Amino acid sequence: MLGEKEVKYLKDFPKQSFQEELLYWFERNMRDLPWRKDKDPYKVWVSEIMLQQTRVDTVIPYFQRFIARFPTIEALAEAPEEEVLKNWEGLGYYSRARNLQSAVKEVKETYGGVVPDEPEQISTLRGVGPYTAGAILSIAYGKREPAVDGNVMRVFSRLFAIEEDIQKVKTRKLFEELVRELIPEGHASYFNQGIMELGALICSPQSPKCESCPVQQFCQGYHQGIHHELPIKTKKKKPKPLQMVAGILIEKEQVLIRQREESGLLAKLFEFPNVEWSTTPEEAISSHYDTIYGIKVETKREMNRVQHTFSHLIWDITVFELERMEEPEHLKALPERSRWVKLDQLDELAFPVSHQKIKKQIYTKGLD
Repeated sequence: MLGEKEVKYLKDFPKQSFQEELLYWFERNMRDLPWRKDKDPYKVWVSEIMLQQTRVDTVIPYFQRFIARFPTIEALAEAPEEEVLKNWEGLGYYSRARNLQSAVKEVKETYGGVVPDEPEQISTLRGVGPYTAGAILSIAYGKREPAVDGNVMRVFSRLFAIEEDIQKVKTRKLFEELVRELIPEGHASYFNQGIMELGALICSPQSPKCESCPVQQFCQGYHQGIHHELPIKTKKKKPKPLQMVAGILIEKEQVLIRQREESGLLAKLFEFPNVEWSTTPEEAISSHYDTIYGIKVETKREMNRVQHTFSHLIWDITVFELERMEEPEHLKALPERSRWVKLDQLDELAFPVSHQKIKKQIYTKGLD
């Protein structure tokens, strides 16, 4: 049953005309995207997970390579996690890949390898939130389920001149109910994709192409002259800068690396030894090697500086080439998650973007 707000926004709204105009436009303007070749729920699922926080143009080649390597649920479920992360390398937000593989294993074991087609079942899968569930159910199975992401909230904020903070859960719920009510019977897939496409191609955040919009006549935000002010969204806190230093120690064509912890930021990815510094970067990295690895080093030269921005952090990494000062009397065992790796084997491991840049410089410029 619709709530008071939903009734207010939908009162006198020309529902059928809006549906017809949107579907007519989408059928003639939809982009040729690889996950639209068929309605395989597994492929829809992979694409939607990849598209979270990532642009379509960036995702396309990753999706194609990922599906070529893991064409079925069984293939992904049985693959080594390290290989999955390697095929995700560069997309960022690596917990998406780990959650996807974990959920796929559950689908294989619990549902016989068939992606569930009911909201109650699919919503229990790891990493599958309301949007992803709605996208899979509507696009792959044709279910009348809303799939509300940032594009959809922007379109509907303007369409109904909704001046409520889209960061709030209650506002998202409002959009979900409005979308659910407007999905035409038998056309859930194209309707939901049409709204997403409209947000991506026409109803853009900064410069919406209102003159080309197929549903401009229904847009309250446009007619009230407030579409540029919508949607309402609270500002995020600025990311915190961290001064980091990384040290590259190569001996006998091998380099020392470590794997990050099982959980948390960039979990299980590989990186070169690094540490936050407050005194000088040279002192910090020398002390880090001595304390953690039992290796006394000195900085030979500064290689470069790498900066990488997360949603809440900015890593500013100074990178040094190191050399061992003296051979220890007794070799200290490496910490559990650290190892020596041959230089020609680095490409077999998954590194975060910041450390991919460091690795690239090792390859292109080399070390003396």
